[in-house]
Amino acid sequence: MSHPVRPELTFRARKILYAVITEYVASGEPVGSRRLAKRYGINLSPATIRNVLADLTDAGFLGQPHTSAGRVPTERGFRVFVDALIQMREVTAEDRDAVMQRMRDLRPGVDDLVKEAGRLLATMAGAAAVVTRPRTAGQPLSQIRFLYLRPGELLALIITKDGAIQNRAIPAPELSDSALERLNNYLAEKVAGKTLSEVRAALSTEVDDERVLHEQAQQVLEAATTGQAEEREIVIEGHTVLFDRPEFSDSENIRRYLRTFEEKERLLDLLDSTIAAGGVQVLIGSETELEEVPDISLISASYQRSGRTAGTVGIIGPTRMDYGKLVPLVGFTAQVMSDVLDGVQRDEEE
Repeated sequence: MSHPVRPELTFRARKILYAVITEYVASGEPVGSRRLAKRYGINLSPATIRNVLADLTDAGFLGQPHTSAGRVPTERGFRVFVDALIQMREVTAEDRDAVMQRMRDLRPGVDDLVKEAGRLLATMAGAAAVVTRPRTAGQPLSQIRFLYLRPGELLALIITKDGAIQNRAIPAPELSDSALERLNNYLAEKVAGKTLSEVRAALSTEVDDERVLHEQAQQVLEAATTGQAEEREIVIEGHTVLFDRPEFSDSENIRRYLRTFEEKERLLDLLDSTIAAGGVQVLIGSETELEEVPDISLISASYQRSGRTAGTVGIIGPTRMDYGKLVPLVGFTAQVMSDVLDGVQRDEEE
């Protein structure tokens, strides 16, 4: 997402703006000139700092809730700060170790990478994590299995290598228990490590001595994988953590956020925009176009499998976020998710 061109700030104005944002993120309270001079080593008189604060306010980078109060950053101020961060900040050693330790313990095909990454990020960020699950059609499979439901109907279980499970009831010819077991064993030899499209292509082209089994496998697999669009799934973890923050002392604000989390399609569209833009993306306030919640930001990055985008991972919460910590953390989490999906061990010393 492109952002409008903004006037260039002087070094002094930028330093004071960054100090205001850092202090506001930490305290949640308007920031005055005396606190800046005392805590941030700004070697200027309080009068000069006040003049710079007034200029930043006139230019739209800061707001002043009350005449006698200190300043708070606006969306425009946060945007300047975040754009600078994206260029220069790296994940801290502590956060890096925490991500690596948790991800290294995941068991391929057993643990759900998407849910675990979301839980980890939500815990570390103190905000809600949003993660889109890779589309099953393009993911290497662990197994496909069919279970008897009722006469004329089977349950198809499609399990990917990263542990995601998709199930679907399908119409199918009635099969005895032994015939169904033979069918599952037959498919097991064809499936491991292939994608759904690769399995279907192989069944449609190869000739097999087991003609009846081959035809049955084609029939049930076709029913299990066509006829309806695959739903995109978004996983949201840790959203209740947000409600301990001072921004949520207002119950109406909680309701607005809960409604936003229910707007799965809108959130998916926002996360899809990350894939189109590449890298770590930060949407602040009105940039999210989530009009019901003006005080909201989204930090997101895409993760990959075999060099292709598989999904998106991100953090959503109030604009008063610790962007210095969270922007590089989201980017690093996406990198490690990509490594896990590709079976790569990231060097902890790199």
